[in-house]
Amino acid sequence: MTDFLTEAPFSLKLTARQQQILELIQKAIAQTGAPPTRAEIASELGFKSPNAAEEHLQALARKGAIELVSGTSRGIRLRGANRLDTSSSANSQRFNQMAFPLASLSQLALPLIGRVSAGSPILAQEHVDQTYHVETSLFSTPPDFLLKVRGMSMRDAGIMDGDLLAVKTTREAKNGQIVVARLGDEVTVKRFRRTAQHIELLPENPDYAPIIVQDDESFEIEGLAVGLIRNTVLM
Repeated sequence: MTDFLTEAPFSLKLTARQQQILELIQKAIAQTGAPPTRAEIASELGFKSPNAAEEHLQALARKGAIELVSGTSRGIRLRGANRLDTSSSANSQRFNQMAFPLASLSQLALPLIGRVSAGSPILAQEHVDQTYHVETSLFSTPPDFLLKVRGMSMRDAGIMDGDLLAVKTTREAKNGQIVVARLGDEVTVKRFRRTAQHIELLPENPDYAPIIVQDDESFEIEGLAVGLIRNTVLM
């Protein structure tokens, strides 16, 4: 792909308005990692109601340009040649620097944290893979960074491998909260529990054993989980 916007195949025969909406969806996903809502499409394009946006989305789905997923206001997925190629680092950098026209989608700039080096701050620049611009209203508590989840130890809490966990930086946690913790040289996502004897980091998957923090181990809470972005919107 030579540019982040891909023209729909000629066989789709999109109307000018449908092409405009398709490009709007592509821009939103490139800039924020999530498609726009019907209300945001209606606001941006001057429709009187979200129902008008829905009619155009249904037409795009019938023509195979997008797939509509029920049960969520952002249930829009690009299909075929309309998907964004995020594998190129140059393209990814360009996506993140673009100014998406919907102001409501451009209010939080969250660094995505990759591998964390032992002994260095989690928000150190060398740990930042890229930056996502995310709609503020997605979270009741504004996060400070995103962490890519690795593994399925928190599966039963709805946190899957590859998800982007939104994290609020803090050094304190209450029992039962899901935390990002640094234990020795590793960073892990678990449910926090402090007893009279020790600290426990509890998985949400019976295939994984609880972690008991030993007195002589280096342990620190890096933040609390305040939201989740399912990374399949980028697929």
